[in-house]
Amino acid sequence: MNSYLEIYITGLSGYFLGISYILYVVLGCVILFRDDDYYNNDLMYNLQNVCMFAFHFTAFMCMCFRSGDMKLMGFYVACQLLMLGIVVVARILYPYADRLFTNNMCMLMTTGFVILTRLNYNKALKQFFIVSISMMISMGVPFVIRRFKFLHTFKWIYASIGIAALGIVLIAGTVTYGANISYTLRGITFQPSELIKIVFVFFVASGFVRARSMSEVFVTGSMALVHVLILVLSKDLGSALIFAFICVVMVFVATGNFLYVIGAGVLGGAGTLIAYRMFTHVQERIDAWIDPWIAIDNSGYQITQSLFALSSGSAWGVGLMNGNPNAIPFVEDDFVFSAIVEEMGFVVGISLLAVCMTSFIRALKMGACLRSMFYRLLAVGLGSSYIFQVFLTVGGGVKFIPLTGVTLPFVSYGGSSVLTSIILFEVLTGVSLIVQDEKDFYERENAQHDEE
Repeated sequence: MNSYLEIYITGLSGYFLGISYILYVVLGCVILFRDDDYYNNDLMYNLQNVCMFAFHFTAFMCMCFRSGDMKLMGFYVACQLLMLGIVVVARILYPYADRLFTNNMCMLMTTGFVILTRLNYNKALKQFFIVSISMMISMGVPFVIRRFKFLHTFKWIYASIGIAALGIVLIAGTVTYGANISYTLRGITFQPSELIKIVFVFFVASGFVRARSMSEVFVTGSMALVHVLILVLSKDLGSALIFAFICVVMVFVATGNFLYVIGAGVLGGAGTLIAYRMFTHVQERIDAWIDPWIAIDNSGYQITQSLFALSSGSAWGVGLMNGNPNAIPFVEDDFVFSAIVEEMGFVVGISLLAVCMTSFIRALKMGACLRSMFYRLLAVGLGSSYIFQVFLTVGGGVKFIPLTGVTLPFVSYGGSSVLTSIILFEVLTGVSLIVQDEKDFYERENAQHDEE
């Protein structure tokens, strides 16, 4: 009986995983594009959770049968309880918040637990504890965003924190693969650029709360440029690119002036050329992107192995535990998407990207609904930061753009990245409460006006 069950689950697991993910995405799209109040789609949200739990259960059962290591089921139960706890607690604490952010966050973290368990069980355990601690730290963020309406007054505090934190890394940071991206305190390693991305969005949003004149753009843009230059000097070019992109998007949303976008594009192109001339590792990455097969034994090895993994994935994948994703160096950090496609297929890979896109579109929709410029810029800036990081990670892994060394939010292994991603989504959840508050306020105002 057990052998038949094992054959049944392992043989059909790829289809179950893909179908669960597709159904999750379809439900998310229905929620996203419904014309009625999209904060009250409890049935759809609950069905999404069912799809997530089905995906999680199928993946771990498959890995248990194929590896013969039933202790994985204990880890599965712990992960399942954690995801259930996040969903329930969020619903209790913030009943009128947008649940799509919480659901998408849990779905992506579930995918991360699955692929990290398959790649490196010890790292999966560490990720579990990181997520647990990060959730405890960030659960109060939506309350802060909703209650404290004076967050836009701390413009220079945000700028000072960002520049100081990045400056410390530049001066005393640990060099990792040629870049100063982190520092260690009592055995704990931090990558400040991850958390400073959120602070940076608050800074730029604060800069355009009232004045959006040329002088204000110059002042805020100059301070933003200082952030970017520190990252460039630290050789953390992936983060520098994200910071620059965030600033350009937010300036355009605040002013509606395409000239700023054109100017930023010219400046960015010149900066890229200078970085290529100055930094050897940038030259190697661009050369490997142009033709990785020439340097397959050196700088092109990662990307060629990633392409091999992607090419073997097919629609439904080769099956969990059946591929060879560990042939890709640092697969848990930079190439986790390639590992997912190889073993779970393009159906799961594309569905994962669709989940990311629904989060981004929801952030844009919130921004369009908000009357407050600060919260509008906050929603757009955080959403743009998130989706651009997804683009850099996946684009680098599929050879669409040169590698940048950034992680896939919620899915890749990494403490700073996971904490930052969770806080980012919790801030967006808080902004969704502002949307609801504004809607209730103007409905009451209109009702009073009608009565008069």
